Amino acid sequence: MDMDQFVEFLDDNKVIIGSAIGIGFGLILLKKYLAGGVCRSKARLDGKTVIVTGSNTGIGKETVRDLAKRGARIIMACRDMKRTEPAAEELRTDTGNKNIVVRKLDLASLKSVRSFAEEILKTESRIDILINNAGVMYCPYSKTADGFEMQFGTNHLGPFLLTNLLLDRIKDSAPARIVNVSSIGHSLANPLDLENLNSEKGYDPYEAYHRSKLLNILFTRELSRRLKGSGVTANSLHPGFVNTDLPRHFNKFLNFVMQPFMWLSLKDSRAGAQTSIYCAVAEELVGVSGKYFSDCAVKEEVKQARDDQLAKRLWEMSEEMVAKAK
Repeated sequence: MDMDQFVEFLDDNKVIIGSAIGIGFGLILLKKYLAGGVCRSKARLDGKTVIVTGSNTGIGKETVRDLAKRGARIIMACRDMKRTEPAAEELRTDTGNKNIVVRKLDLASLKSVRSFAEEILKTESRIDILINNAGVMYCPYSKTADGFEMQFGTNHLGPFLLTNLLLDRIKDSAPARIVNVSSIGHSLANPLDLENLNSEKGYDPYEAYHRSKLLNILFTRELSRRLKGSGVTANSLHPGFVNTDLPRHFNKFLNFVMQPFMWLSLKDSRAGAQTSIYCAVAEELVGVSGKYFSDCAVKEEVKQARDDQLAKRLWEMSEEMVAKAK
């Protein structure tokens, strides 16, 4: 096709081409709208130390990127060192912050959690922000190193023990913040059966995940109550529906069918990290604790996630479980 033919083609099809361009811009604007809240805080974190679990990819990595640009010392707490070291080097180069360090942490092993905490307490004089970001989703039935169902152990017991082991150092660093990444999936959990936390009565990967996200919120609620007056706040959040590799165990056929809609309907990792960042740095959240956030705003959890007695009993049972796993 020569230039004259090309011009003629454009002229003959200008309505169709114009409509396609309009639809394209419309989709871009719609995607931007669907991305949700943005953290607009300009807070600096110079002299502050931040721990982010599961931070070599996805929203954890983007959380590190943002907080590193604010001047924080970042500890990337991850299981896979081969993936984490290159990610850390990329982030150092991108942010200009050389104070990004890597430490091994496998939340599916309480021995690893204890080893990590021991090292941190030996080497870090302060912990200003702890972001419990790491987790697994919809995985086939398997057990942690301590014999717990994988999603229960990794998404709840690991962060529960980690937070408690570091809690005195966090209190000493007050004002400080603890941020727990949960999910709107908590609203899909069945009424909580405390005798089935470890899937003793049968395993469903979707229910196990939704239950673990409910536990994140109940843990945060009881933690916040226990921290009252300490200068440390604890909040949980839903990051949004984010296009990461977390749901890799989701039905493969449905994943394939949904691919054309992924770009439009899902947040990218940067957008998905915004509420974590907001909870970590926003000036207006000083003293705000025990809340659940989505799109950088307080949202209401489902009724059972607001049950204080349930949260207290869960804490007590979790203490017993991690103690027995020594």
